[in-house]
Amino acid sequence: MSKTETETKKYDPANPEPLAEGMVRVVFMPEGRFADFEKGKLPYAHHGKPESILDVAENFDIFLDHACGGNCACTTCHVVVRQGAELMNEMNDDEADRIETAADLQLASRLGCMAVVEKPGTVVVEIPSWNRNYVSEGHAPKKE
Repeated sequence: MSKTETETKKYDPANPEPLAEGMVRVVFMPEGRFADFEKGKLPYAHHGKPESILDVAENFDIFLDHACGGNCACTTCHVVVRQGAELMNEMNDDEADRIETAADLQLASRLGCMAVVEKPGTVVVEIPSWNRNYVSEGHAPKKE
């Protein structure tokens, strides 16, 4: 699926599109934009760990703030995993230490740069409202 196809589609949790075997879908809420890719085949976008939430966002032109460049040195890529946490890697000590400094910390909080999708399936993440920093970084939300 090309980036432009992904950008035009919105995720409908009541009626999600089927996902083919071996595919990953990462849904970014509240916008409802999603990215589908074959597990292990996503080109590395050089931000965060390969196939991390941040890497997926970068590959599909979905804005997720990351002031440190995805190096686990800040919390600007903080997301809350609403579905699919079992498909992701476990939080390592560096991420755990850093996420403790994030605003509005929740049990399902992760850093997008460190949260790697390890198994096929659907992962739904929410970008907290305080972290939707579109205007100050020059990334206004795309209009439909």
